[in-house]
This record gives sequence, structure tokens and C-alpha cells, in this order.
Amino acid sequence: MTESEAPAREGRPAAAAPERRGGVRGFVTELPVLVLVAFVLALLMKTFLIQAFFIPSSSMEPTLLINDRVLVNKVTYELREPRRGEVVVFREADAIADDRGLGERLWDGLTSGLGLVPPTEKDFIKRIIGLPGDTVEMRDGVVYVNDEALVEAPVSEGGYLSARDFSVYGPATVPEGEYFMMGDNRPASADSRSSLGTIARGDIVGRAFVIIFPFTRAGTLPGGGYGNGLDGDGSPASAGALAPAA
Repeated sequence: MTESEAPAREGRPAAAAPERRGGVRGFVTELPVLVLVAFVLALLMKTFLIQAFFIPSSSMEPTLLINDRVLVNKVTYELREPRRGEVVVFREADAIADDRGLGERLWDGLTSGLGLVPPTEKDFIKRIIGLPGDTVEMRDGVVYVNDEALVEAPVSEGGYLSARDFSVYGPATVPEGEYFMMGDNRPASADSRSSLGTIARGDIVGRAFVIIFPFTRAGTLPGGGYGNGLDGDGSPASAGALAPAA
């Protein structure tokens, strides 16, 4: 009995070898499908839900630094209106027509959507200062909305636009359906005070809500509400309202 059982025991590993080889072949065969599914899911998420953005300039310092990656929620403003103090991404109103091929657009969309490279589209990231109907003004570097000074944390000084005097501006009234944007690094930000002008509601891509890279700076981006009685939606703020993070 012992001798007759021996071949059976010795044969088991030999029978398993083709199965393992078949498993490897199956994985290799399925890999392109898995990659395609992951690509499509990433593209859908970028288009409709959440997109990562690469910060290329110093205009939002010290809140956002060059090479930071942030996540932008595209659903928030489908459910409610943008609020003062929120950090948002918006597109340039007069965007140039896209003449890239389909493959190039898909690849660029995936890599920029994951925050690996700056987006090819002309997108900007700024903070909402003025809501529709607000009057915005700057006096001696202090921002006033409806003649009330915004209570803000100090912003960085200097930068590539520091030679241009942005310490005085307005007053200017924000048109209905549009928003007034400013970078936190006021002397070094091209925003609604310059050629960008006010931004239409439909050009706002979404709300930046978290820094995901570098890991040493990872954390949420609070926004909405100022410490001077101006709440994020323009209504009187409750006691203890905080100034936006700087």
C-alpha cells in the first residue's frame, strides 16, 4: 500500500505546476483590461467628482506653495452656492480651442487629473473675496467688502508681481452671477484686480479642500467665513467665526 501511494503523492506537485503557469498567463492577459478600467475610472472621477491639481506659482502663498498638490471637489457647487473665503479652481473664460488629438487629450487628462503634471488647460486657484452684488475695495493693502475690512491672517510679501501696486483698488461692484477672486499672496497674484476680472459662476471648477502632497504639508483647507461679521455666504457670521487659514 505504501509503494502504491508514493507515485500519487509525488504526482501532486507536477499537476499543480501547469495551474500556476496558467494563473500567470491569465494575469498577464487581464492586465491590459485592469489598466483600462483604472484609466476610465480615473477619468470619470476627474471629470465629475474629484480632481487633483498641481500648484505652479506663488500666488496663493503661504496657504499653498509651489509644487503642492490639492484635491478639488467638483460636486460641492452642484449642491450649493460658492461662499466667501473658500479656495476654488476656475478656468479662464477665453480659453483657446483645443487642437490636441484624442490620445494626447486622454493622456494629459489622466496625468494632470492625478496631479502629476500641471494641467494643460488654463486653470487658476484663488480665494473667493466678493460675492455677486458685493462692493470690493483695497485701501493701503487692506481688503474691504461692502465697506467692512476683512479680518485676515498676514500673507507673504514680495513675488514676481511685487513691482505692480495692488495695495489700492476699486471700489468695484461684483456683477450678478460672478465672483471676485484674489490670491493670498496679494502683491504677487494676477487675479480679479487685473485682466482676469470677475469670474462667472459657470467657470468655477470646484472647491479645493485638502493638500495631499507633500505629505509634510498634508491637511484640510478651511474656508468660508471671516472674523469681522461677514460669513461665507454674505450673511452675518455667528460669534467666534474664524479668519481663513493663511
